[in-house]
Amino acid sequence: MQKSVRYNEGHALFLSAVARKEGTKRGYLCKKAAENSRWHEKFFALYQNILFYFENEQSARPAGIYLLEGCTCERAPAPKMSTTGKEALEKQHYFLIVFGHDGQKPLELRTEEEYECDEWVEAIQQASYSDIIIEREVLMQKYIHLVQIVETEKVAANQLRTQLEDQDTEIERLKAEIVALNKTKERMRPYHVYHENEDPDIKKIKKVQSFMRGWLCRRKWKIIVQDYICSPHAESMRKRNQIVFNMVEAETEYVHQLYILVNCFLRPLRMAASSKKPPISHDDVSSIFLNSETIMFLHEIFHQGLKARIANWPTLVLADLFDILLPMLNIYQEFVRNHQYSLQVLANCKQNRDFDKLLKQYESNAACEGRMLETFLTYPMFQIPRYIITLHELLAHTPHEHVERKSLEFAKSKLEELSRVMHDEVSDTENIRKNLAIERMIVEGCDILLDTSQTFVRQGSLIQLPSVERGKLSKVRLGSLSLKKEGERQCFLFTKHFLVCTRSSGGKLHLLKQGGVLSLIDCTLIEEPDANDEESKAGGQVFGQLDFKLVVEPTDSPSFTVVLLAPSRQEKAAWTSDISQCIDNIRCNGLMTSVFEENSKVTVPHMIKSDVRLHKDDVDICFSKTLNSCKVPQIRYASVERLLERLTDLRFLSIDFLNTFLHTYRIFTTASVVMDKLADIYKKPFSSIPIRSLELFFATNQNNRSEGEEVPRIDPFCGKLRRSIRRAVLESVSLEKIIPESPQGSEAGDMSPCRSPSTPRHLRYRQPGVQSGENSRCSVSPASAFAIATAAAGHGTPPVFTNSERTCDKEFIIRRAATNRVLNVLRHWVSKHSQDFEMNGELKMSVICLLEEVLRDPDLLPQERKATANILSALSQDEQEDAQLRIEDILQMADCPKAECFESLSAMELAEQITLLDHIVFRSIPYEEFLGQGWMKEDKTDRTPYIMKTSQHFNDMSNLVASQIMTHTDVGSRASSIEKWVAVADICRCLNNYNGVLEITSALNRSAIYRLKKTWAKISKQTKALMDKLQKTVSSEGRFKNLRETLKNCNPPCVPYLGMYLTDLAFIEEGTPNFTEEGLVNFSKMRMISHIIREIRQFQQTPYRIEHQAKVTQYLLDKTLIMDEDTLYDLSLKIEPRLPA
Repeated sequence: MQKSVRYNEGHALFLSAVARKEGTKRGYLCKKAAENSRWHEKFFALYQNILFYFENEQSARPAGIYLLEGCTCERAPAPKMSTTGKEALEKQHYFLIVFGHDGQKPLELRTEEEYECDEWVEAIQQASYSDIIIEREVLMQKYIHLVQIVETEKVAANQLRTQLEDQDTEIERLKAEIVALNKTKERMRPYHVYHENEDPDIKKIKKVQSFMRGWLCRRKWKIIVQDYICSPHAESMRKRNQIVFNMVEAETEYVHQLYILVNCFLRPLRMAASSKKPPISHDDVSSIFLNSETIMFLHEIFHQGLKARIANWPTLVLADLFDILLPMLNIYQEFVRNHQYSLQVLANCKQNRDFDKLLKQYESNAACEGRMLETFLTYPMFQIPRYIITLHELLAHTPHEHVERKSLEFAKSKLEELSRVMHDEVSDTENIRKNLAIERMIVEGCDILLDTSQTFVRQGSLIQLPSVERGKLSKVRLGSLSLKKEGERQCFLFTKHFLVCTRSSGGKLHLLKQGGVLSLIDCTLIEEPDANDEESKAGGQVFGQLDFKLVVEPTDSPSFTVVLLAPSRQEKAAWTSDISQCIDNIRCNGLMTSVFEENSKVTVPHMIKSDVRLHKDDVDICFSKTLNSCKVPQIRYASVERLLERLTDLRFLSIDFLNTFLHTYRIFTTASVVMDKLADIYKKPFSSIPIRSLELFFATNQNNRSEGEEVPRIDPFCGKLRRSIRRAVLESVSLEKIIPESPQGSEAGDMSPCRSPSTPRHLRYRQPGVQSGENSRCSVSPASAFAIATAAAGHGTPPVFTNSERTCDKEFIIRRAATNRVLNVLRHWVSKHSQDFEMNGELKMSVICLLEEVLRDPDLLPQERKATANILSALSQDEQEDAQLRIEDILQMADCPKAECFESLSAMELAEQITLLDHIVFRSIPYEEFLGQGWMKEDKTDRTPYIMKTSQHFNDMSNLVASQIMTHTDVGSRASSIEKWVAVADICRCLNNYNGVLEITSALNRSAIYRLKKTWAKISKQTKALMDKLQKTVSSEGRFKNLRETLKNCNPPCVPYLGMYLTDLAFIEEGTPNFTEEGLVNFSKMRMISHIIREIRQFQQTPYRIEHQAKVTQYLLDKTLIMDEDTLYDLSLKIEPRLPA
C-alpha cells in the first residue's frame, strides 16, 4: 500500500518563495507542537489559500504546508496554567484553525500583540473561501427557487394558454350561434309577437330544458372519456409510456456502469502507465479499453436527451433521439471486434504481479460492488440487443399511423444490422471469459488457455487410477489407495487440450507435474478394456466398466497412459464422446492439411475458399464472420437442407455445430428426417454427399509427377500422422507378410493400441504382380490418406496403392468415410442424448435397424464393427446399471425410519440432504423442456412437467423453512431457528447448492418473517452479515450478475438456480424468432440456446457423493408441516401485532 501522497516538490518550493516575498500576511507566530505540547516560534507566510511556515525568515525551504480551503479560524482562550506563568500567558493572544475534514488535528497559534492576532484571523478566514462557499450556497438556493418559479410559471402559462384556446373556441361557437339566432329572428320578425311579461311556466320549462341539455352534454363527454380510458389505444399508450420509463432507468444504470469503468479503471490505469515504474503500458491500456470513454460520452448525451423527453411528458417523442444516436453507434463495432483481444491483453497483463495487485485494489472499490474489470468490459456487448428489444416493444404499442412509427422501424432495422455483427462475437467472448476464469483458478497458470482458438467443451470431477507403463493398473496400490481423496482430479476438456488438476484445501487448482496438460493430437482414447488384456479386463470388472484410458505419445518424451474413472456410465459416455470427437476433429483437420499440401496444389484454406458454399451467402444460407473449431465460418441462418448437408460433409465436423444441432433440431425438423439423411449417407453416399465435397475430397496434383522425379520430403507432422495410420493398419489387418515392409516401417511404438475405428483393408483391392516398396508407398492419393484418417481417427503411413487401383480405391474410401461419419454422429447422439430414444420408440428402432444393417456389411472394418456394436449395446440397454435415486423412490420407501424433529437434526445433515434432494429434482429435467418456453404456456404442466416439479419443490422447501420458524411461540426459539437456517444456507453455498441458498433466503425475506422486529433484534451481527452476503450472492439484481460470476468459477457438482436459466432462455426466445422472413432457421439463436442447455446439462451430469439419510429427507418432504401464506401471516400478526398508528 502507498503510505504517502506524492506532490510536485518544485512547484511547492516556488509557491513558498512567492509567499515569503509577496504573501498576503507574513510574520512570526508561535506554533504548538502536537507531540509534547511545546510552543515553537516559526516564520509564517500566507499566499492565497496556502499557509507556509519556515524555521526562520531566511529559510529557503518551508518546514510545512497547510491548505486552508474550507477551514475555520477563531480566537481561542488562553490555556489554564499555574499562577507563576499566568502573567506571562495574559500577554499572549491565541487563535485556532480547525480544518474541514476528519482526521486533521486543529492548528493552535499565538501572537504577542492583539492586533496582530486579529489580522491573522481575518486573513485566514478570507483564505478559507468560507464567504465564497456561503455565497455560493445562497446563490444555489436562489437559483433553485428561481427554477421552481420558472417551472411553476411554465405550468401556469400552459394552463392559461389552454384556457385561452378553449375560450377562443367557445367565443367562436357563441358568435356562430348569435349569427344563426339573428338570421332566425329576422325571418320570424313579421310573425313574432313580443310579450313583455313571459309566462312563468315557460321560463321554468326553458330552465329545465337548459339543465337537461347541459347534463346530457356532460354525460356524453364522460362516457367518451371513460370509453377512451378503457380502449386498447389508451392501454397501449400506457404500456408505451411504461416502456419508455423503464428504458430511462436502464439507461441510467448503463451510464453509471460506464462511469465506473472509465473513472475507476481507465483513468487510474492511464495515470499508473505514466508513473516512473509503470505496471502497464499505454498501448495495453488502449487495447483493453479502446473507445470506452467515447461510448460513455455518447450515452451521457443520449441519457440527457431521454430525461428531457420525460420532462415533456405525456408527449414522448423518441425517434429523433435514435436518429442522432444511430450514426455514432458504429463505435460499438470497433469495441466488439476488439473485445476478445482486450480480454486476452488483460489476461497477459495480470501475469505481472504489480498490475494484478493494483487491479485488485481498483476492484475493491465500493462502487464496483465486487465486480471484476472483465464484467464492466462486457456490459457494452449487450446494450445494442437491449435497444432492439425495447424498440420491438415500443413498436408493438405504437399505432401504425403514429408520427414516429417509420422512424422507430428504421432505427430498429439499423440496430438489428449492427447487432448481427456483435452477435457473432458474443459466443467467442463468453468462451474466452470462461477460459480466463479457469486460467485464474490454476495456481501455476496455463498459457494454452490464452489461445483464442481454444474452445471450452466440458469440465467435471474424475478419479485418476494409478498406472504403470502400457497403461496397466498397479494392483499393489489399488488395495491401499483412497480413490475419493488421493485420486480425485478436476478435469477440463478443450478442443485441443485436456487438463488434469488437483484441488487444494483452499479451492485453488494445481496442474499435475506429469500429464497435467495433454495435447489431444498426441492422445489415443481407449474406452473399453481389450479382450486379450487380462489385467485391463480385470480392472474393468472391478470398476464396473466406468474407466477409460488416454494413451499419450508425445514426440519429445516417453509415452505414458492416463487412466480415469467416471462416477457413472452416463458421465463416462459423455466424456468419451466429447474426447473422441475432439481428437477426430484435430486429426482429420491436421491430416487433411498435410496430405493435401503434400500431394496437391489445392491447400486446405484454398479448398474452403474455393468452395463458395462454405463461406458465401446464398438464398438458403447466411454466414457470420466468426469461425468454428474447424476454421470454417459459422452458420447464421440456413435452411434445414443446408444444415443436414453441413452435418454430413465429410471434410470436417465441428463439435460445436454437432452439439448445437443435436440440442435444438426438434425446433426446426424431426428426428425421422435426420435419421433418413444419415441412412441415405450410408446407403447412397455418392448421391447424398454434395458434389463440391466429392470434388475437393479427391483433389490431386494437376501436374503429374514423372516416374524418375524425386518424392518430396515429408515434414515431421505428416510423418507422425503416417505412423499413427500404420498402427491402425496393423490392428485391422492380419500381420501376415502379404505386404513387404521396409526397415523404416518398423519403429518403436508402432504396436501401441488405437481404439478408434481402423484403417480400410486395402489388401482386397491388390492387383497381382504389383510391387510394394518405398516408391509405391509414396503414390498414395490424398483421398486415401484422408479416408484412413477419418476411419482411424489417427495419423500414420498409408498403405501401398498404384494408379490402376485408384478407381476402386476411391469408391471404397468414400463408403468407409461415409460409414465413419454416420457412426460418429450416432455415437454422439446416443451417448449424450439418450432421452431422445427413450421417449421415441420409432426412432430407437430405426437406429437399431440401421446399425444392424451396418454390421451385415462384409467390407466393414474391425474397429468400425466394434464401434457399431458399442453403439448398439448402449442403445439396447433398457435400464442403466447405475440407476440414480429419484424423489419418488424416497417417498415410497416402506421401511424408512420415522422423521425426526428439526431440533434433533444438525445443520450439516440438513444442508447435505437439501442439496441431495435439489440435485435429484434438478437432474431429472430433460433438456427438451427448455425449448419453446413451455413453462410459460397455459398447458405448462403437460409440456414441462419436470420444470413444474422443480418449481414446486423450490416453493415447498421455502414454505417448510418459513413454517418451521413460525411454529415457535417464544422469541428466543425463533431467533435460534433463524440462525440455524442461515447456517444451513451457508453450508449449501459451500456445497455449491445455490438453489438451496435461495430457497432459505427467500423464506427469511417473506413478509410474515421479515416483519418480526423483536425476533430479528435477537439475531447476532455475525448471522445478519452472513445472511447479507448470501443474499448478495443469489440476488436477481443485474440479471443475477453475482450468481453468474460465482458459477463461472464454480466446479461441478453444483445446483444452480433454474430460474436464472429460464430467464435467459425467455430473453433469447422473445428477442429473436426461430425463422427468418425467408423461412431460414435462425441457427445463431440455436447456438445461444444450446450454450445454455450445455451449461445446465454439465451441472446435471455430475452427481453429489452424499449418502442418503432417510430420517432427514422424510422431514424435508413432509408436506403436513407446511403452512400456506395466509396462515403464516395471520400467525405472524398474533406473535407480534401491528403497532397502533
